[in-house]
Amino acid sequence: MKHDHNIPLPEPATTPSSRRGFLGVAAAGMAGILLAPGVRLFEVAQAAPAAGSASPGASSKVRWGMLIDSGKCASGCTDCVTACNTENGLSGGTLPTDSQWIRKLEIKDTHTGATQSLPMMCQHCAEPPCVDVCPTGASFKRADGIVLVDKHICIGCRYCIMACPYKARSFVHEPLTRQKPDVPRGMGTAEACTLCVHKVDRGEQPACVSACADAGHGAIIFGNLNDPESEISKRVASYPSRQIRENLNLNTGVRYLGI
Repeated sequence: MKHDHNIPLPEPATTPSSRRGFLGVAAAGMAGILLAPGVRLFEVAQAAPAAGSASPGASSKVRWGMLIDSGKCASGCTDCVTACNTENGLSGGTLPTDSQWIRKLEIKDTHTGATQSLPMMCQHCAEPPCVDVCPTGASFKRADGIVLVDKHICIGCRYCIMACPYKARSFVHEPLTRQKPDVPRGMGTAEACTLCVHKVDRGEQPACVSACADAGHGAIIFGNLNDPESEISKRVASYPSRQIRENLNLNTGVRYLGI
């Protein structure tokens, strides 16, 4: 019995890196697709300045971050959560299938019984695990440290949701209506706090920060961590702040006082 030794070998399987590269090129071609009237995802991601704006766009010279003082965060107050829901068009529901970009946590010291209240959201890590595990590059970090999701190339695999050590990401399970033009979302995609990037790019504060200040608490400070003259940098330099799960060495953009 003869054996044919000239049978062609199968082509090598496509590697994850090559798939990712291909999808990245494809995504670049789709970047100009309109998400909402007057809003393109590419413009949002690159922080393109609005017409007549002097803003230079996202820059690595800036590292946006938050400093949250748990001592000023009032237990039972959910103004920051309400403001986030209103600004970003979220339902405000708390079921497992509802998107929650910010939520209030009550933590308790098991030794003393002392309790504290603090808001939890995407921590905007310098080394984000969600970006590392994303197979398409949909999860990405801007030059100024804000972590976002490109809705055009998110395939809904939810790897990022599993990878996030802060349980900060949600998945859109149902069709959406009456979306906000500045906040593109989509069924079948992952999402999380964006630090109200659309407001930041206009030189404004995130909605939760403004709401906390309006309520008279002033528990959240937002600013440029790379600017030693900014209020947030001066506070971080003057008072001992902590990162949630700092043992992971993710260098989070959100820091906490009093925990």
